[in-house]
Amino acid sequence: MKSTDPLRWGIVGSGMMAIEHIANIKLAGHRVTALADPVAKSLDRASAAAGSDPKRFGDAAALAASGLCDAVVVASPNFTHVDVVPPLMDAGLHILCEKPLATTIDGARAMAAAAAGYDRVFWTAMEYRFMPPVAEFVAQVHGGRIGALHMLSIREHRFPFLVKVGDWNRFAANTGGTMVEKCCHFFDMMRLIVGAEPTRVFCSGAMDVNHRDERYDGRTPDIIDNSYTVVDFANGVRAMLDLCMFADGAEQQEEIAAVGDRARLDVLIPAGDIVHSPRVGFMNAKQVTRAHVETPAEALAAGQHHGSTYFQHLAFTRAVRGEGPVLVTADDGLRAVAMGLAAEISAREHRVVTMAELGL
Repeated sequence: MKSTDPLRWGIVGSGMMAIEHIANIKLAGHRVTALADPVAKSLDRASAAAGSDPKRFGDAAALAASGLCDAVVVASPNFTHVDVVPPLMDAGLHILCEKPLATTIDGARAMAAAAAGYDRVFWTAMEYRFMPPVAEFVAQVHGGRIGALHMLSIREHRFPFLVKVGDWNRFAANTGGTMVEKCCHFFDMMRLIVGAEPTRVFCSGAMDVNHRDERYDGRTPDIIDNSYTVVDFANGVRAMLDLCMFADGAEQQEEIAAVGDRARLDVLIPAGDIVHSPRVGFMNAKQVTRAHVETPAEALAAGQHHGSTYFQHLAFTRAVRGEGPVLVTADDGLRAVAMGLAAEISAREHRVVTMAELGL
């Protein structure tokens, strides 16, 4: 394959996120050649989205053995990742594994260890890093626009979890819990922005509104739908995550604020604005400025993550072609899972959890 040839992509798991990946693979100039999923209706939808008559398989091992792919997106349910990935590695495929890497610390650690010795690209999908406004926000924080960072807050006020095949996402045993399934994205963002490792996590959260009247074979869902999480980092920075999954009407779905000794910087999604608020002293006129970061319309239209999936695919392709680094490693995926699991333990046991308890 020439370095300029389109990548041949396989997709393992053919639900909503898989269809977003398919749209962005096509937008990036590549093609989907194979799909794997045990559910025929899901395969039908993904095949129609691909529009290229991809070969269909019942499982990841069969897809891996087909020789039809250069790279694979793992978009199957969280709890399947540890079983899906090994045959893909055995086939020497480049792997883009959706978050979370795994649902347990042992599973995530095993995945990271396998990826550390892997001679192909292994990339943990963390879409929020690649939203153009968020990427610019991070660059400005790292560039010193707020001075020395001391406080970081992330707010996501959004809609409830969507319906999945078999309702697997209603139970923490399948997802790792909301703080893993949903929030590993934000814990990854914290590590990226702060530039240090977490030491302690405290989470207060519960399932107060969503899914309380749902029953599945007599079982009641057990996933957190709102929480506050505070994280202490080794360099003294503290961060907070404010999550609410029954705030569908919020104007901004995500808001990130970084406060340094010289200024505060905010990024707003979906507005795409960055707001800079320098310190001015008591009773002096504020000097707030707002700048809009444009995201291409075609990237916005190709998914639900503010264009990030498209830009992640471009960066992944550069890594495959040896033109850029792997920006989100399996170790990053492991650490994000560990932070989420620490938050789950903290919420359940009503106590501070140290990362050392999880071996990190």
